[in-house]
Amino acid sequence: MSPAGGHGGLAGTGRGRRTLLAALVAAAVVIPVSAAASPHAPAPQPSAFTESAAPHDRYAANRANLAEAARMAAAAGRTGRAGKLRAMDAGGTARFLAFDGRGSGRAVEVFGDLETADRVTVLVPGSDTTLDTYQRFRAGAVSLQQRLQAGHPRSAVVAWLGYDTPGTVSTAVLTAARADEAAAELGPFLDRLRDMAGPGARLSLLCHSYGSVVCARTATGPAVADIVLYGSPGTGADSARDLPTGARVWAGRGSGDWIGEVPHARLGAIGFGTDPVDPAFGARGFAAGSAGHSDYLKPGTESLDSLAAIVLGTAAADSASASEGSRA
Repeated sequence: MSPAGGHGGLAGTGRGRRTLLAALVAAAVVIPVSAAASPHAPAPQPSAFTESAAPHDRYAANRANLAEAARMAAAAGRTGRAGKLRAMDAGGTARFLAFDGRGSGRAVEVFGDLETADRVTVLVPGSDTTLDTYQRFRAGAVSLQQRLQAGHPRSAVVAWLGYDTPGTVSTAVLTAARADEAAAELGPFLDRLRDMAGPGARLSLLCHSYGSVVCARTATGPAVADIVLYGSPGTGADSARDLPTGARVWAGRGSGDWIGEVPHARLGAIGFGTDPVDPAFGARGFAAGSAGHSDYLKPGTESLDSLAAIVLGTAAADSASASEGSRA
């Protein structure tokens, strides 16, 4: 969730967009000061693994680390954080490839049997996704996994909270700095994930809001078949062909998503360029129905059906929003 950019800068965008962009910058500077001073709960160092560590070994070690983080948070009087951490492994069977309880936290969780999956989806979240808000991110991953498995049992979904997401109202959400840092982590993770998944697994990246800025900067190998940008403020690129990937690029936005009202303007390092759903960007379109900004993965929605079809390789580009410049 972040403000959007525009076509190659502010030229021709009008005074109204400049004014709104300036207002967003001012709000981002003023509002988050008190939140930034919030103390973090204590937590142990994250578990360390060799490159060849099997997923089940990672799951066991990270469950133990998660339990210790919850214990330390409770001992420090951070009962809210402790409760949220316990909820992340309430049944004692959670599958975390990575977990770090320090600060706002990081977590990479698997839903499904990764080692036998031939369809693997990586969800990349947007702003304000932390261990304290993790359950809403997880709910989307669970919803997608259930939808995929209904038609393709050999599916797995990976919820990748592998970076420090910016706050929705912050200076960080207006620039690509956090996204550049995240992309440097996500690219190598995708390479490792390919080796953990079933032979010849098809990988898809589903990128929400500020997460679309991350994905647009991530170099992907041939195992990544599709990159999907939804609820996107822009990517910083003028065209899908400028992204460092050979994957098909998709973009969609629900009619109820407020981010469509944010001006697609760019002023220096502020803003993210061309709107990905603009035919000029060249992404394949998909039907997102009436989805609001946080609704794309809700059960029973048109957007969820469309995203599942893309992952499974059965989707056709929406002729209403796809452009002839889309990737083959």
